[in-house]
Amino acid sequence: MSVELSRRALIGSGIAVAGGLLPVGAEAARKRRVVVWSEGTAPRAVYPNDINGAIAEGLKPLKGWDIRVASINEPDQGLPDDLLNSTDVLIWWGHARHGDVQDALVEKIVKRVKVDGMGFIPTHSAHYSKPLRAVLGTNCGWAGGYFEDGSPVEILVKAPKHPIARGVGNFVIPKTERYCDPFEVPTPEALVFDGVYTLPNGSKQNAQQGMTWTVGKGRIFYFQPVHETYPYYTMPEVARIFRNAVEWCARK
Repeated sequence: MSVELSRRALIGSGIAVAGGLLPVGAEAARKRRVVVWSEGTAPRAVYPNDINGAIAEGLKPLKGWDIRVASINEPDQGLPDDLLNSTDVLIWWGHARHGDVQDALVEKIVKRVKVDGMGFIPTHSAHYSKPLRAVLGTNCGWAGGYFEDGSPVEILVKAPKHPIARGVGNFVIPKTERYCDPFEVPTPEALVFDGVYTLPNGSKQNAQQGMTWTVGKGRIFYFQPVHETYPYYTMPEVARIFRNAVEWCARK
């Protein structure tokens, strides 16, 4: 289920690379824009085009959206002012390089969310990213611990009427890194997805998997499951959740 797209293929299929700010067709300027950002540390054997490429591929069925990928390794850490200021929704994946993200960029992202209403979707280990911690104003750690034991997790739809859950039923992600409650964040407005891990010893453990907040004018959705060592960002259910979340996080 891996995504076999080169940078050229991403551009040709309607996904622009942020560093070049390449327009996608003549109507790109009139479309809403989602940028999928990554720090570029995921194993290439698992994600040949990085996690941002895998998530962006799953967004392609969205209508009326200009989809772009960006990386910390590009100029301006992938988010020059003209791109960031024209972004409706920013998806963020980071893991090992949280500290390398420039504070000036974090301040700009916080302003875009709180003041301008840009949607923000951090995923998995981006719970500890500078932008999410700054926007929510909390530590954003998982106080119950982190366990990279490859446990499967059943994703449970807790808010079936929420737009992010549209068309999604309960499903299982075969392997993931286990993040354990409590989650050090403000009380979410909605717990859209809960989860049940099956531990190696056969016991069960619950943990929150997808939740929302509104901060200032901006909508935020954090999606906890999946991990860079497992190829499940390409699962149809996961891709559907990201598409739904992009539409919900974007202010009309």
